[in-house]
Amino acid sequence: MNTFQAPKGTYDLIPPRSATYLAVRDAISTPLKNSGYGYIETPGFENVELFARGVGESTDIVTKEMYAFETKGGDKLALRPEGTASVLRAALEANLHKAGNLPVKLWYSGSYYRYERPQAGRYRHFSQVGAEAIGAEDPALDAELIILADQAYRSLGLRNFRILLNSLGDKECRPVYREALQTFLRDLDLDEDTRRRIEINPLRVLDDKRDAVQKQLVGAPMLRDYLCDACKAYHEQVRELLTAAGVAFEDDEKLVRGLDYYTRTTFEFVHDGLGSQSAVGGGGRYDGLSEMIGGPALPSVGWALGVDRTVLALEAEGVELDIPAATSVYAVPLGDEARRVLFGVVTELRKAGVAADFSYGGKGLKGAMKNANRSGARYAIVAGERDLADGVVQLKNMESGEQEPVPVAEILTRLRGRLG
Repeated sequence: MNTFQAPKGTYDLIPPRSATYLAVRDAISTPLKNSGYGYIETPGFENVELFARGVGESTDIVTKEMYAFETKGGDKLALRPEGTASVLRAALEANLHKAGNLPVKLWYSGSYYRYERPQAGRYRHFSQVGAEAIGAEDPALDAELIILADQAYRSLGLRNFRILLNSLGDKECRPVYREALQTFLRDLDLDEDTRRRIEINPLRVLDDKRDAVQKQLVGAPMLRDYLCDACKAYHEQVRELLTAAGVAFEDDEKLVRGLDYYTRTTFEFVHDGLGSQSAVGGGGRYDGLSEMIGGPALPSVGWALGVDRTVLALEAEGVELDIPAATSVYAVPLGDEARRVLFGVVTELRKAGVAADFSYGGKGLKGAMKNANRSGARYAIVAGERDLADGVVQLKNMESGEQEPVPVAEILTRLRGRLG
């Protein structure tokens, strides 16, 4: 018999580990829900041009890593490699920016796809939670998003992460820096692909991770020396707001990130326990992206945090999340009449919000109690013919082993009191 396997570079989320991923997604999204961000969900694939224009034609994502394909009708589509361009496209299409309440604050969670060499923490299919604030230019908004991400990570118990911060300037000051950087880079000993990148987006060369390239970048002009007064003042306000909120950060003058659309504030969350793939998330301001994809001027800022990377960071720190058992009560019927009665009890418990499960398959007492133990339930309800003749079930505390008869009509009330 043939056995299929998940495609290379992908993974399946299965219990019990999947519960950790759900807990991480919930922890990241909770601060957003409490701060005015509404949930948005976009298709898993989009028009190729959305990413070519927005993410940037010179980026590795577009040139090498997108899963692009042509439909039978001739449409050129791509599995989404990141979330921002899709979310902004959806917001523009729905005219959310015309509702009169800017910024439009949105959060999302989903799977993304890039054709990369699989390695620990870097998959071809990966999960992210992201947030976007669309339509306002305000350093407080940049600071808010960084603070919310910091809050999310700390709520999970993470401590060994760092926030790197930089400013990439704007359309006024960056062209002057771009020209100075190009002049510097053209004199270096670089391969043809990197030389092409110099002409398209030279800032991306600063993001090159190869040692041979980084050694040659010593003495390269720094963007901080070219920032206009407005960008300097904006960045300083972001820094001051973060400091006032007690959020520590490190200034990183070489922080560029891998997408072309960033302007002004850019930031990255890194964890030193993850080796070379140290980034667990990041983002920044993208004031020109709306115009790049055919919309009006809508200054915006956002981030995406990797769920996979965050789980690895938790494991690196030895943090175990307090995840409640999926089942609180497990019913063990002995005989056909007990099956009928206890199935009804389980149904009522579930309606009342109690997590309850049932011994299916007609197992005997020993096998059913093994399943009850494996379920993590705090209590087991056991009943046979003699119990039912007396109008009771046996309520067993799975931790202490204590057992007592409880009238069938009182089981819900009794369990509610004990489970809290």
